[in-house]
Amino acid sequence: MDSGNPPPPPGREAALHNVVVSAASNIGGVDFASISLRGKDRTLQTIAATDPLADKIDAIQYELREGPCYAAVTGDRLVLVNNVESAGEFPRYGARAAALGVGSQLAIQLVHDGEQAGLNLYARAARAFDRSTVELAELFATQAAALLEYAEQVEQLSEALHTRTDIGTAVGILMERYAIDRNQAFSFLVRNSNVRNVKLRLLAQQVIHGTFESTPDEYRRSQDVRLD
Repeated sequence: MDSGNPPPPPGREAALHNVVVSAASNIGGVDFASISLRGKDRTLQTIAATDPLADKIDAIQYELREGPCYAAVTGDRLVLVNNVESAGEFPRYGARAAALGVGSQLAIQLVHDGEQAGLNLYARAARAFDRSTVELAELFATQAAALLEYAEQVEQLSEALHTRTDIGTAVGILMERYAIDRNQAFSFLVRNSNVRNVKLRLLAQQVIHGTFESTPDEYRRSQDVRLD
């Protein structure tokens, strides 16, 4: 593993990074690992990896649309290749992966909320994996699938808290600017969000940063109340 990697970003990527690090450290024969994600828009990306080589190997499979990693996020539940170089089902990928030093590979599919992901385990040696490897990998895959759901919920909660804070701050600014009460200020934000087709939090941030432009006349028209 490459211990010199920069720290992963917060959120589910950080949680999944911990899973692949633990998998690579505790499953016999594994030299590096990654998690691939196929989004609802069908794009493929590596969202956690223990080594830059994992990112490179994953990218080759996305490019070729071939390999255990690609198979696991597009259809197959589990793909085990114990001699990548001679893998007849992945002829183009096998040669390129072997040239980069990959001997064995195991990929397990994870599914979450319309997205598909795969836990990818790589070994430099051929015939490095056995039944115990698969059994342990299944445990880590279960953990990764649970983290996908849990981390997404945490991100949604964090986003909601930030949104609430921004809106509250913007409401306070509008109350002071126009000498209005809290309900009027919030109503003003909501109506302008609808009229301008801008998300409420983005509009609130514009108010906070001083980039939101509104005149008293606009306020009167949107609220139908007098400011003087």
